[in-house]
Amino acid sequence: MSIPVEAFFLTAGPGGTLQRRIRAMVTEGILAGRFRPGQRMPSSRGLAEHLGVSRITVTLAYADLVSSDYLTARGRSGYYVSDNAPRAPEFPAAARPQEEVDYAALSSARFTRAMAGVDRPGDWERFPYPFIYGQADPTLFDHQNWRACALRALGRRDFDSLTSDYYERDDPLLIEQILRVILPRRGIAAGAEEVLLTMGAQNALWLAATVLLAPGRRAVVENPCYPGLRRILQTCGAGVASVDVDEGGLPVRLPPADVVFTTASHQCPTNATMPLERRLALLEAASREDFVVVEDDYEFEMSFLKPVSPALKSLDKGGRVIYAGSFSKSIFPGMRLGYLVGPPSFIAEARALRSMVLKHPPGHSQRTVAYFLAEGHYDALINRMRAAFKRRRQVMEEAIAEAGLRVAGQGGFGGSSFWMAAPEGVDTEDLGRRLRAEGVLIEPGRGFFDPAREARNFYRLAYSSIPPNRIPEGIARIGRALGR
Repeated sequence: MSIPVEAFFLTAGPGGTLQRRIRAMVTEGILAGRFRPGQRMPSSRGLAEHLGVSRITVTLAYADLVSSDYLTARGRSGYYVSDNAPRAPEFPAAARPQEEVDYAALSSARFTRAMAGVDRPGDWERFPYPFIYGQADPTLFDHQNWRACALRALGRRDFDSLTSDYYERDDPLLIEQILRVILPRRGIAAGAEEVLLTMGAQNALWLAATVLLAPGRRAVVENPCYPGLRRILQTCGAGVASVDVDEGGLPVRLPPADVVFTTASHQCPTNATMPLERRLALLEAASREDFVVVEDDYEFEMSFLKPVSPALKSLDKGGRVIYAGSFSKSIFPGMRLGYLVGPPSFIAEARALRSMVLKHPPGHSQRTVAYFLAEGHYDALINRMRAAFKRRRQVMEEAIAEAGLRVAGQGGFGGSSFWMAAPEGVDTEDLGRRLRAEGVLIEPGRGFFDPAREARNFYRLAYSSIPPNRIPEGIARIGRALGR
């Protein structure tokens, strides 16, 4: 029995090449049980005419399906669904269960409460003026060389890195590149036993907080600070004290603490840089008062106005600094690859904890990044991003001045954002909602602050993903919304 050509249709939207979409259409029909073993497929000419594509496209798709044993070719007779094609299990349709357990009550809703107020539009790309932080600009990315490195990592010589379970280990090639290329730029000397790969900077902070903190222990964070860190600390059971930052970042006079979290080189979100004298004083206090410092160096590569200061970790003589880095800002956020640097005893604990949760980041991602670093593509990408961000920052500064907006913190090294202050009495969450209707996305500042000392009139404007020619109009719309 032949399958009628009317059973096939291509849906609109993304889905790869026409050849891949035809393959997906056929395999989905086979796996769903609509196309049975032994049934004859439409001729390549007939299906091509029905779908409005070239005959060679259908012929290539059929050949690919034959190689995967979904179809079989029978001489001059045509193509048939293979007897060996994968089949979906033939279970009877099951009714969805009634929910008898209140899992929010069971978990005290501690995780959903921590995420309350987080508003990240998944469709940010459709907005013409997306001043949101951490998103990648595809026009700056090195697609060709990234693809080449990814393909190399898929090769036979790298089969073990792709398929093997590393257990608690990391890809030695990527660790070598981090030790030789990344850390020396921050003045950090380390051995392989002092580095652990993570699933991004937030995972690194979670690992550090979970290892170092527990109920009864005390943490100090900056105010304002990275919202993701505040959410992590809300769920770990430790006491948390917030300390207001100034033009030099985190002050050294701190309440009693077991762990202090800081973004010393590029304070999040104010962009302040901690002076050398204060860094040395903080390390002296850590030794004197017996606490550990977790340094989140999330954006050190984006230094284009003047050279960035050495990392706090580079000044550490007593093994009291745990350093967290990430490739999310320099490669792309979907990479989800970061690293922790610390004394071997700390890394051993963090490695054991990581193993309980996810073992290790995917081997193919690790090996691809290793090649991207080793072949010099990473440095070329960073230089291209620095030049682009420097230009965008200049355009932003001019547009902000023209619109009469107030910069609350812009930093002296670069980065990819401005910390802004609206007039007193302005709620930037309401401002953000009004601006969305104008095609403008901003980041309201409320989530950065300790709820007990929050300030609603601050907001962040980032320029990593907005084309420079759109910046002036986007800033002008913010100014008009503020009555400027």
